[in-house]
Amino acid sequence: MKNNKQVLSYCKNFEKIINTDFLEGDNLSLQLVHIYKDYIFSIDLANEEDVEKAIEIDKIMARYVDDYLFRKTLKQELLRVKVKKSCKDVIQTIVESIIEIFKRVEFEQTRKIYISKWI
Repeated sequence: MKNNKQVLSYCKNFEKIINTDFLEGDNLSLQLVHIYKDYIFSIDLANEEDVEKAIEIDKIMARYVDDYLFRKTLKQELLRVKVKKSCKDVIQTIVESIIEIFKRVEFEQTRKIYISKWI
């Protein structure tokens, strides 16, 4: 129980993510929330890299809940992710894929700069 409290101290958006109502039939979103819960409660709190990934996936899932366009993009990209049968930790692989997709989307969105002309 103590570890759960520590994990939740790092994951500030946990309640918002868990309590979000998705559209009926949106199984991918429900699976992502399930993967999020499984991942953050299975990390090694002594490993700083795991804690950083948990904080990052918390931030990404909060954006997933809040931003419709990001949700749509992430769903499309996740359908392209392939997990090998020989993979030992499927959840870890999916979380790393989500983080990579997020970084790529952030880079693409920050590179599009629109300059309007004022007359």
